[in-house]
Amino acid sequence: MAVSMDKYVSVLSLMIEFMSLIVFSILDLVDFLLCYTYKVADFSFEAECKPCYCFSTTKEAIPDNGNILLSERVESKKTGCLSSSKLQQDGISDTLYTRSSLISKLSTLTIVSHLKTETISAVIQQIAKFMKGRFTSTNFNIIEMLQGKIGGKQSHPLPRWSDCDCETCNAWSFSTSDTLFLKAEGTLDNAEENVIFIHGFISSSAFWTETLFPNFSKSAKSRYRLFAIDLLGFGKSPKPNDSLYTIWEHLEMIERSVLERNKVKSFHIVAHSLGCIIALALAVKYPDSVKSLTLVAPPYFRAPKGEEATQYVMRKLAPRRVWPMIAFGASIVCWYEHIGRTICLVICKNHRVWEFLIRLLTRNRMRTYLIDGFFCHTHNAAWHTLHNIICGTAGKMEAYLDVLQKNMTCNVNIFHGRDDELIPVQCSYNVQSRVPRARVHIKEKKDHITIVVGRQKAFARELQEIWNSSCD
Repeated sequence: MAVSMDKYVSVLSLMIEFMSLIVFSILDLVDFLLCYTYKVADFSFEAECKPCYCFSTTKEAIPDNGNILLSERVESKKTGCLSSSKLQQDGISDTLYTRSSLISKLSTLTIVSHLKTETISAVIQQIAKFMKGRFTSTNFNIIEMLQGKIGGKQSHPLPRWSDCDCETCNAWSFSTSDTLFLKAEGTLDNAEENVIFIHGFISSSAFWTETLFPNFSKSAKSRYRLFAIDLLGFGKSPKPNDSLYTIWEHLEMIERSVLERNKVKSFHIVAHSLGCIIALALAVKYPDSVKSLTLVAPPYFRAPKGEEATQYVMRKLAPRRVWPMIAFGASIVCWYEHIGRTICLVICKNHRVWEFLIRLLTRNRMRTYLIDGFFCHTHNAAWHTLHNIICGTAGKMEAYLDVLQKNMTCNVNIFHGRDDELIPVQCSYNVQSRVPRARVHIKEKKDHITIVVGRQKAFARELQEIWNSSCD
């Protein structure tokens, strides 16, 4: 019986592997065609073809010293997010321009080893050669790509044709304040303590304000000043088209919008998913100011020795497999620049239509704050934040955690859902292995979202206990 079950699992795994090959080979081709489609569309609507991360045009793009020199920052009222004319390569993830094609590995698959036909073998090799040249080119002109975004060209204060131009999504372009959208509650004057909430990928401040804020006690609101932000590129915050959404840009905007504007000297941090990476970077930059650090489902994957951390994290988050479905969705968003833009075009640009349909079908009885946060972003923001924050900081995480362990004394608490299929529980234990004083709280029958949503009352109490004990 055991042998039969093992054989069944092996056959099922082989079928998934084969289906993944077929599906993602088709997606490779679709993304290739969409690349040209968007070049024509961009030229038609905007009179210029915007560069993308698909093709190479020069022999050597990245200098050996790792520094990419760009022209001086273009000053803009609306998009002044980059503060330096020298951009370090480690702020930009190589996964943006180095994504190997699945079809290039076709010859290594078990099922292909049984194919003896020379003609089939030759076809496979030609397709693999084409795809490998498209996705893993080492001479990609990254300088041209970056200059096309932040140097020598005028910023785009207005949304691109493929982005939503509604009042909610574009309100930032009419504001004279170049800061993040901020929702503050609690005692706003003479606060004893401050708390900064950082949401995750394709979300917004509503993830906190609609769940935790109503459930904090009166005593907590009288003592703590609560700040929930929309990260750069998401929600109601600025979504500049010339931003690369690096960790430094996200940090600079948080400093400007929260710390400097509200004269915050010390603070607690609560962060979810991708927000945990930004929270760690913020804590490391202000080690003497952080009172406590609470991470919810932190995406910390420890790369094996000898493997490139950025590529390893991308493969773990987006394994290019059709099953499970959450891995399939993550793979599409992470691997395909132009398919991802098409999804944003269909969903985000037309979010008012989808919101109307949802209200109609649910008779306006469904709270849609999670859906609203999902709609309110641009492809440029999502694409670069995903790669430059989650993948691009993979090599920095150990350094962040070392500083947290050796140079900081704040309380560290980690919450994770046992059923989280996107960020496995092992990620939280990986953090604890580097910071032994961190307390890991595993919640049974909870996933990546329900670790907060659905248990907001309990989580609010837990946070208050953490803050109180950190201040005693």
